[in-house]
Amino acid sequence: MAKSLYATMKALPGHREKVASLLRALAENVRAEPGCVRFIVYTLAEDPDLFHVEETYRDEAAFQAHMATEHGKVFNKAIETLVEGGASHVVFLNELI
Repeated sequence: MAKSLYATMKALPGHREKVASLLRALAENVRAEPGCVRFIVYTLAEDPDLFHVEETYRDEAAFQAHMATEHGKVFNKAIETLVEGGASHVVFLNELI
């Protein structure tokens, strides 16, 4: 069964472009993971400092492999001083239909 989630993070004042740059690099790496089905980054028109990341992995094993990647660890460390709360907020999704 696929593993889907979304993550949100709000860039601290003056850090939007750095967070966007880090997310672009992360997206390139994550999309190359064999178990990645979907990885899309959004911002809101009314709040461009707020980023939403929609992610789907083939299954739990693919998600666990994603969590173990070096590029993911580097990204999470890099955003500690760039986003509110020092990390993204993750919500796991259950497919309904």
